[in-house]
Formats: sequence, structure tokens, C-alpha cells
Amino acid sequence: MSPAELAEWVSGWPVGAALRRSALLYLVVNAAHILAIGLLIGAIVPLDLRLLGLVGHAPVDVLGPFLTRAAAIGLLLAVATGFCLFSVRPAAYLANPAFLAKLALLALGVLNALSLRRGTAWQTVLAGGMIAPRLRLQALVSLSIWLAAVLAGRWIGFIG
Repeated sequence: MSPAELAEWVSGWPVGAALRRSALLYLVVNAAHILAIGLLIGAIVPLDLRLLGLVGHAPVDVLGPFLTRAAAIGLLLAVATGFCLFSVRPAAYLANPAFLAKLALLALGVLNALSLRRGTAWQTVLAGGMIAPRLRLQALVSLSIWLAAVLAGRWIGFIG
């Protein structure tokens, strides 16, 4: 499916039509998207900072599972609400370099998170072990990617 065909298909989605017709509905979905991003970033940043050794000494084996679940819930909600917002003007978003950068950064962030969670260094920390240098590097990469994704998301409105 070409980008033009995708944009045409998505623009015909009933949710997109409803959002185009109702400023109030658009406002609610947009606010939900911001709240979801807040949950995502609000969980990732403290975990990454803890893995980097920059904040506190709370045990990662206690914080890690809770914060990763919170981040996953935030990500799922952000993707769902983001798709709804995308359906309002899909052709414009697909032509927006900031939107495309945000999508690429989201994919990288998810891949990094999956790689981290599947790695032995994460399992070692969850078992009460030391934070390996590799895990610290992945936390730094994670922090950079997710903050860049937020910046790219904010940038979307300025180059459309």
C-alpha cells in the first residue's frame, strides 16, 4: 500500500471523520494523547535515570517491573490516541518530516526497550544483581531516544 493509498484509507476511518467534525472530541483525544505521553515518559525517565545511577538508590528489582509496565501502558495509549489524531489529516502528517522522525524514534525506542528487557543484564538486575555497563548504555540510549521523540512530536505543529 502506497503512502497515498494509506492516507486515503485512514482519512475515511469513522473516528477521523468524527474528530474533524467535533472540536470537543478532538480536544479530548488530544488531551488523552498528551496524558499517555506523560505516563510513558514519566515512567521511562526515572527508570533510565536510576539505571544510570543519577537518582536515588531505590532497588531496580522493585522499581523496574512497575515502571516498565506503566511505560508499556502509556505507549499503548499514546499509539492508540496518536492513530486517532493521525486519521484527521493523514496525508499532511505523512508529508511532515517531524512526524516521520517521531515514528522512526518511536520504533527505535520500542526496539531498544525490547532488547533491554530480553537481555541478561536486565534479568541480573531484576534478580538483585549489579547494573552492568551495557545496561547503563542502553538506559542512556533510551533516555535520548524518548526525549527526542517528544521533541519531534512537538516539532510536528511547527512545520505543517
